[in-house]
Amino acid sequence: MSVPPSSRTTSVIVSKLRAAGCVFAEDEARLLISTARTPADLAAMVDRRVDGLPLEHVLGWAEFCGLRIAVDPGVFVPRRRTEFLVGQAAALVRQAAGSADQAAALARLAAGPDHPADQVHDRPRAVVVDLCCGSGAMGAALVAALDGVELHAVDIDPAAVLCARRNLTGGQVYEGDLYEPLPSMLRGRVDVLVASPPYVPTEAIRLLPAEARIHEPWVALDGGADGLDVVRQVAAAAPQWLAPGGYLLVETSEGQASQTVETIARSGLVPRVVTDDELNATVVIGTRPTFRSGVAPQAGRT
Repeated sequence: MSVPPSSRTTSVIVSKLRAAGCVFAEDEARLLISTARTPADLAAMVDRRVDGLPLEHVLGWAEFCGLRIAVDPGVFVPRRRTEFLVGQAAALVRQAAGSADQAAALARLAAGPDHPADQVHDRPRAVVVDLCCGSGAMGAALVAALDGVELHAVDIDPAAVLCARRNLTGGQVYEGDLYEPLPSMLRGRVDVLVASPPYVPTEAIRLLPAEARIHEPWVALDGGADGLDVVRQVAAAAPQWLAPGGYLLVETSEGQASQTVETIARSGLVPRVVTDDELNATVVIGTRPTFRSGVAPQAGRT
């Protein structure tokens, strides 16, 4: 703000926010005050928050993995629990990169000192696809955390696509239904495919907090009768896009984890469940097998 508010003004804002049901009224007041450009701007922001607009829509941004992600009104707000999926995806990319670097080093040793260095190729950039990308928060966090990834993100909501294009200056963003708008040259080349699809059962949407139920797009929430309609679509086509040994990571709920495992296993991927109790986060990871015959590894939980 250009004019710092008095302690009395701050107290009034906190009281208004608390009366409106904001549990973390002091923290929200601090964020509103630090973001507002003028006293009039601050007053308008407080009024919008009191009226029930999500804090992130009022601020115009959300904090995600240490980044400020632009979030326009009407766009799904990235959840903190989704940071767990990002961490898992980043670890898998680093693991694959380490294996590739080790292989390249062995190739250089095998080639010998007299072999031209340019004939021992460096590893290509990891290819990452973010389906149901929303604001592009996951993709932006992965680009920030990893060295040189090739990122492609997709969402069906035009408002989300516009927002994601602002956040993903280091990747390509497409508007369309899941895999439909992706370039065909990505088939069989994707190292990591991440998805935080809508997984709320249709009848359960009415039980969500008003901030989500009223102000976030239905298409980002509604997962169909059992919440897994979009998950099934994502899993069914994933093997066509993943490289051998590539990974699909899907965010889900604890109660839907076993069904999600079965869905991913039916697609031909080898599933396992990873969880984080602190973030209340559940992710199912499906691996595309690299073998051509034999028995697939069994699913597990970690």
